[in-house]
Amino acid sequence: MSRRTLQLPSWLPIDPYILALIGTVVLAALLPASDTAADVAGGASTGAVAFLFFLYGARLSTAEALDGLKHWRLHLTVLACTFVVFPLLGLASKGLVPYVLTPQLQSGFLFLCLVPSTIQSSIAFTSIARGNVPAAICAGSFSSIAGIFVTPLLAAALLGNSGGGFSADALLKIGVQLLLPFVAGQLLRRWIGGFIARHKKVLGYVDRGSILLVVYTAFSEGMVAGIWHQVTPARLGALLAAEAVLLALMLAVSWYGAKRLGFGREDRIAIQFAGSKKSLASGLPMASVLFGAQASLAVLPLMLFHQMQLMVCAVIAKRRARDPQDPLTDNASAREPVTVG
Repeated sequence: MSRRTLQLPSWLPIDPYILALIGTVVLAALLPASDTAADVAGGASTGAVAFLFFLYGARLSTAEALDGLKHWRLHLTVLACTFVVFPLLGLASKGLVPYVLTPQLQSGFLFLCLVPSTIQSSIAFTSIARGNVPAAICAGSFSSIAGIFVTPLLAAALLGNSGGGFSADALLKIGVQLLLPFVAGQLLRRWIGGFIARHKKVLGYVDRGSILLVVYTAFSEGMVAGIWHQVTPARLGALLAAEAVLLALMLAVSWYGAKRLGFGREDRIAIQFAGSKKSLASGLPMASVLFGAQASLAVLPLMLFHQMQLMVCAVIAKRRARDPQDPLTDNASAREPVTVG
């Protein structure tokens, strides 16, 4: 299988996929799906989400995941950042209502704090910064798996009825639409893993297209329900400011907290990049299931945070790459550049 080194542009990027997401939102605003078209879009979105998590399960190597458990202290630290510290900060955002955030935006802000970490961008930034790449791979994978179980439970406990009605039925939908396809992918990986590896690029377009469909369906429902009139430019600016503070706090907590726990430089880099990020790919499908017609406002904070974290972490990774190496604390295994098939 051909390989290439994953590198970011030298200039501060706007992720092309974010532009596609913005275009999808504009399309939903101009041509929202309604009536029969909404039913068709909703059914297609449900199927796309199930297929998306099927691919996640089929891609994850069980052997690599089990091997990664050897570095359990690092993974527990990342999970604590993702599912403990982030949610606590999300709960603190209730103090911003109603002067800074509306109740609906605050619910989306809190939901952002509950979703799992990313995989690909955490690996890329860890590699650029000369961090522990194998640890970043496993940490991101473990977070994604845990998120299938933990995120809905945290949402049910912390958001309550503000998220569109969390109930046993909502959790059952999560199990049917997300967990069941994921497990099916894992079980079938033995037979389809090779096919997925050979067609990784094509299937990458498929899963990204699935997310775009989820976004279109969610924002169409929001337009039909008229909830977008609640978001003013001032509220949007306030949301961006709140998210900038959230990202800065998590970058600091993950970096200096890892130092206090005795991790070396390369492990601290992996912890910072895996512990300060949130996954758009996992969060959007979950929001569509949990929030229903309110999903458009719920995913807006996550979409904005996703682009912000990419831009900020690109700068940090390049600065970390210029740090002097410490042969006594660096892990030799993490010095290899990350590659993707």
